[in-house]
Amino acid sequence: MSRSREEVEATLQIAKLKVEELRRTVHCLAFSPGLVAGEHCLLELDSELCGRVEAGHSLVIRGDKDEHAVLCSGDKTYELKVADTSNLLLFIPKCQTPDQFKEDQPALNILHTQVCGFSNHYWELRRCRPKLKKLKKLLMENTYEGPDVEKENNSSDSKYTTEDLLDQIQASEQELMDQLRAIHACNIEGYWRILDFDYEMKLLSHIAQLVDSESWSFSKVPLNICLQELETLEPRDMLQHCLQCYGKKCTDEVGEVYFALNEDMICRAMAQMLLQNAVKFNLAEFQEVWQQSVPEGMAANLDQLKGLALLDRNSRPETISLLKKEDLPEDNQERFNSLFSIREKWTEADIAPYIEDLCGEKQTIGALLTKYARSSMQNGLKVYNSRRPVS
Repeated sequence: MSRSREEVEATLQIAKLKVEELRRTVHCLAFSPGLVAGEHCLLELDSELCGRVEAGHSLVIRGDKDEHAVLCSGDKTYELKVADTSNLLLFIPKCQTPDQFKEDQPALNILHTQVCGFSNHYWELRRCRPKLKKLKKLLMENTYEGPDVEKENNSSDSKYTTEDLLDQIQASEQELMDQLRAIHACNIEGYWRILDFDYEMKLLSHIAQLVDSESWSFSKVPLNICLQELETLEPRDMLQHCLQCYGKKCTDEVGEVYFALNEDMICRAMAQMLLQNAVKFNLAEFQEVWQQSVPEGMAANLDQLKGLALLDRNSRPETISLLKKEDLPEDNQERFNSLFSIREKWTEADIAPYIEDLCGEKQTIGALLTKYARSSMQNGLKVYNSRRPVS
């Protein structure tokens, strides 16, 4: 039932409020018939996300049933968390706010408004890292080993399009595409595939041998000539993909396309090829074999192996073993647990390459170590160990 002007004035009098001291517009609220709690959800957006929605862009919630839901914009991922409020939040369509009222209204204006929903909580967003570990796991189900092997296995099982991956990976589209490039994924006939590592090294070896035989500079490998010379050995698109993985595409003054190959990336790949076949390697012997395996003119150095290999300077002789950052857990605590199960005590220099990706916005490696590790001095050097017993 709608309230009359007299009823409103009587209510104000009981509350000991004077009409002349208030704005002249009053909302009289009534709950809609059949109103059910929990039919509506509130989502708090910052100005950037709000601007995207107002501009017509989409926000997507991603996550399987066993995953904590995240919200993704075009280029960022946010963790969704429920925030409770002690005040009941009412949803009122076409509700006027004080700045919409006329200041010179002579008499009391009564607006009868229906409440269409209510809630005592809302969703808040917190920027988080995308969940990308699952991506490589999916793509490793069916690696690409070259056209000859592919002819024998022409099934579309375990092959994923961009849309398939967006449905399963908790990341924004931009973060997903960046990671696909980072893991050297290749789009083959509409499906994203990871090249088998041995096949990728075969392609790289062909290119390196051609560069050597033609006496080209690694900083200027002509694309067209390279493809023409090697197309009898491997498909042109695979050769170009390899060049894009290990080099930067450039154009000279006459419009000729060439690639500047990245020495560090090539040396790192060669090291991985050697290390994956041994549990531990004598460091001195490894460095000798590694330098011999990289293309002539390139210099291998241990700084190229950060986040890929672990050195043990305390063993006699010193050793090196494969430890890829990408194989470690994504969760912060689980990452530290895994690292401390591999080695009890770490120097900051040794552990930094394996945790730097865990740093949030404005967070430092030092802050992470303070939170998840305990420091002590060993032979005059600060080292870090687990805050909890390692099982």
